[in-house]
Amino acid sequence: MTTVEKKGALKRRQQRVRQRVFGTQARPRLNVFRSKSHIYAQLIDDTKGRTLAAASTLDEALRKSLGSSGTIEAAKAVGKLLAERAKAVKVGAVVFDRGGRLYHGRVKALAEASREGGLKF
Repeated sequence: MTTVEKKGALKRRQQRVRQRVFGTQARPRLNVFRSKSHIYAQLIDDTKGRTLAAASTLDEALRKSLGSSGTIEAAKAVGKLLAERAKAVKVGAVVFDRGGRLYHGRVKALAEASREGGLKF
């Protein structure tokens, strides 16, 4: 499978997930984007098209404490930070959008850390 085919397959999976997952004010969508070096997470209200809270390995709070930003430990730290920011915005329940990626590795670590932080999904 070539790189172009892999990117096309990922795009199709993303679209398929987005057809089923929709965030509201009461239960926003927890969107996860994973690159080779970093991981990003957002709480999105799709009815208004607004981001309620966000966290990533590029945040100043995490950048100093993390050795490497592309690890499972970094994903756990992002999940905990996002859960704290969700509490500040008074969000308790979310819908999980894995962004077409497998629920494995860094995506799974972020999800479990955010659950431990208090988010329900």
